[in-house]
Amino acid sequence: MFRRTLILSILLILAVLVGKFLVYGISNIKTAEFKPVVSIFLVDVSASNRGLLNKQKQTILKMAKKLDSEDTAIIYVVSEKAYLIYNGKPNKIVAMREALDDQSKYDPKAYGTAYGLALKKAVGDALLYKAEGYRPAIIILGDLENEGDISKQINWKLLPENIKKVKEKYIPDLSLVFLYAHPEKLDNVRQLLVPVLGEKHLIVAQEENVEQSIKKFSETIGR
Repeated sequence: MFRRTLILSILLILAVLVGKFLVYGISNIKTAEFKPVVSIFLVDVSASNRGLLNKQKQTILKMAKKLDSEDTAIIYVVSEKAYLIYNGKPNKIVAMREALDDQSKYDPKAYGTAYGLALKKAVGDALLYKAEGYRPAIIILGDLENEGDISKQINWKLLPENIKKVKEKYIPDLSLVFLYAHPEKLDNVRQLLVPVLGEKHLIVAQEENVEQSIKKFSETIGR
């Protein structure tokens, strides 16, 4: 009887000690504050980019699936114009796919690449969402060819300084992703923007390395 009482007393003491350690441990765990992400996709639907378009659309959907239901996905299509086709939750995959398919049908007259105009709109969205507490990322999927109206193209001489101003003044955690362009163009992007964004917040990948870039993108935005 005494032995049983002693064993029960020891077990009770151990249980109390374990409970105290658990309570202490839980109270000292610093839960990382959840921060929603806005991913702004710019996809080239011009005639010159048709060969990679289906893969690019699938990449958008894959990246969207990595996002949280509290995040936001925005999609612009880029040709001679740049306009919004989706703004909503990233888990609405069917709606995103339908919007992409409907607005990327082949048009031989769709000559031109208004990457500059699209990027300007994307940065505007990033500023608006940053003010609402979001972490912005802009993902450009296309060959980065300059075609059509030069005023709507990216001014590569001014881009680094413009991005630097946005980053320093408004969006320190801004991320830019360039996918599917020729390696030479991607190397040029890297040389221009790594000094501004750093290796973590600038992701560039040609077609063969897109899968690895999706993983890096998820890590960068905390997903």
